Amino acid sequence: MLIVVNFLSIFVFLIVAYLFSNDKKNIQWKSISGLLAMELVLAWFFTQFKAGQIAVKAAADGFNWLVSVSEKGICFAVPEWLTSNHGGPNFVTAALLPILLVVPFFDILTYIGFLPWVIKWIGRGLSKVTGQPNFEAFFSIEMMFLGNTEVLAVSKPQLEKMSARRNFTLAMMSMSCVSAAIIGSYTQMVPGKYVLTAIPLNVLCAILVASIFNPTKVSARDDVLVSTSQKPEKREPFFSFLGDSILNAGRLILIIAATVISFVSLAALIDQVFSLTGMHWLTLENIFGILMFPFAFLLGFSVQDAFHLAQYMGTKLVTNEFVVMGQISKFIMAGKGLFSNEHARIVMTVFLTSFANFGTIGMILACFKGLVNKEKNEYISSRIGYLLLAGVLVSLLSAATAGLFVW
Repeated sequence: MLIVVNFLSIFVFLIVAYLFSNDKKNIQWKSISGLLAMELVLAWFFTQFKAGQIAVKAAADGFNWLVSVSEKGICFAVPEWLTSNHGGPNFVTAALLPILLVVPFFDILTYIGFLPWVIKWIGRGLSKVTGQPNFEAFFSIEMMFLGNTEVLAVSKPQLEKMSARRNFTLAMMSMSCVSAAIIGSYTQMVPGKYVLTAIPLNVLCAILVASIFNPTKVSARDDVLVSTSQKPEKREPFFSFLGDSILNAGRLILIIAATVISFVSLAALIDQVFSLTGMHWLTLENIFGILMFPFAFLLGFSVQDAFHLAQYMGTKLVTNEFVVMGQISKFIMAGKGLFSNEHARIVMTVFLTSFANFGTIGMILACFKGLVNKEKNEYISSRIGYLLLAGVLVSLLSAATAGLFVW
């Protein structure tokens, strides 16, 4: 029965997207059907086929290997931090400090031209298979590696040439990205094989949801990739480039740490204020649980389990994925309690693996404000509700398709 509910949830989420579409008549249902079919096939392949399972496990092991290598540097600088949590993992050493290796590693791949080459050709292939405009497909692959603010920043020449409507499509897609720089951190806190499964599913769902919300016809003349530079620029010396990369990694760590500490503390403060009413059931977790409960139930859970998962889902949307991963890490990695069920482990992991939250909206709006003209910026800023709803629906659709094959 629950698997039937899970299957039907995919169509419920698509209906929600249709109801909020700003141009229902021009939705390209053939393209949408193709994207949904690809989504289901990928989820099936990664969860049911030995080759798919080997692929995602190898990718997860690769990121875990990078994290383990980073421990050499951590041990040299602050060895006591590796054993400060009674010998167990702690958030700083397992999730944050490895970023000091992972970010420079991916930046080096960019510097030597390998990562741009991969993005370019996968993007072109995705465009041909899905029938989407060239840049939207290209952008979806870029955001899988670079993260939302970074991918928007490097796309400035293209954003300036594109219409406000197409800029809005990219803004919605940006809600569902992750950054390769922190995938290694995710794999230390939740099952890595499901993190790597979520990333390509999110890419397809981001295109799918944006195509329903904001269907846009692009002429052949406008369907081009704009060069990021008018003339070849002298390459920055490698060690200067590497130094900047390391500093950027350090700033990213400080931003994540400050955000997590602040959000967790603010949530605790709000719960303390609620407790003054004498209504001990009135907590943020319970409020979020009520709001997200119908969606969690549709993903194939009993009423009790759906309510607990909904609390985590709501917390993620208001704070960020790191806050929730920190809360559930020891249970989901050990397969205990609610997460003794494999279906719950994959659904929760896939749902968490994106930047979709209120804070991301601010980041995207701030980025566009510095990249495009006032008219385009105001077009996007007046539709922030779409941004959050797009992010939520992508996370739900990805979780529903992945969970459909794991029980």
